[in-house]
Amino acid sequence: MQNLVAVGAVAILGALIVIAMIISRIIYICPPNEVLIFSGGHRRMPGTDDRVVGYRIVQGGRGIRIPLIEVVDRMDLTNMVIELRVQGAYSRGGIPLNVQGVANVKVSSKAGLLANAIERFLSYTREQIMAVARETLEGNLRGVLSTLTPEEVNQDREKFAGELVHEADVDLARLGLELDTLKIQHVSDDKGYLDSIGRRQTAVLLKNSRVAEAENHALSQQNAAENLMNQEISKVEAEITMARAEGQRRIAEAQTRKGALIAESRGQVQALLAKAAAEVDVQKARLAQVRFQLIADKVKPRISDQVTCQVIDPGDAQRMQQPVHDVHG
Repeated sequence: MQNLVAVGAVAILGALIVIAMIISRIIYICPPNEVLIFSGGHRRMPGTDDRVVGYRIVQGGRGIRIPLIEVVDRMDLTNMVIELRVQGAYSRGGIPLNVQGVANVKVSSKAGLLANAIERFLSYTREQIMAVARETLEGNLRGVLSTLTPEEVNQDREKFAGELVHEADVDLARLGLELDTLKIQHVSDDKGYLDSIGRRQTAVLLKNSRVAEAENHALSQQNAAENLMNQEISKVEAEITMARAEGQRRIAEAQTRKGALIAESRGQVQALLAKAAAEVDVQKARLAQVRFQLIADKVKPRISDQVTCQVIDPGDAQRMQQPVHDVHG
């Protein structure tokens, strides 16, 4: 009994293994970065003008292979980094150039382009696909170089890369490939033409920098001179203002002093006039005294015998101050 159980278990295990092997050969899992091609059946391919092809495509997911009828192949959709090297490619003007760049290429996942890639690269290895893409891009690179001058290639690499991408997209699309990015890394020549251009540009830049430096120096000198002139003008104007103020002060002081001197002179003149007037009064008094004395000296001896001594009233005194006439006359 135990032997029968063991045999049954082994049979079941063997059957499961066989079923698993069959399933693994029938059901295929496809990651997002791959595409499965089930070859053998005929069907219309969407996106390709509904043309009839001998395969079907599964991208991302799973597919079931029909045993004995279909064969399954895988195609990688991941990015391929391709280094480009072109030696001695003639540019416009006949100057041979050496160009180095890098491109990112992948098998397209678009229906129409993917059909082109399947037809051309289904049995190719990844390295073989990269070789075909490299040859195609280098041919496009030579074609674009022939339309550009060395100056355009060296100075505007973005434009150069853009024209190269535009040129290469058509050829790569026919192969079922997509160009994600393309960068030009280095451009050189064996004749030293680009170096001479660089030296000429360097000389021009150096000349322009020296001219700009000289202009800036001259401008700074001019500004310094103008500042100095403005400072001197301000100083002179300040001195003129101070001189005018000093002149006004002196004029005011002179006017004040003039008034004082006039007042002082007027006071002195008035004092002299008062003194003179007082002196006149003194002289008048002295004159009256002299007159009195003369009258006394001339008249008194003659009338002393006839006139008695009388008291002279004020009226007589006033008459006596009048001019004395000779009594004998």
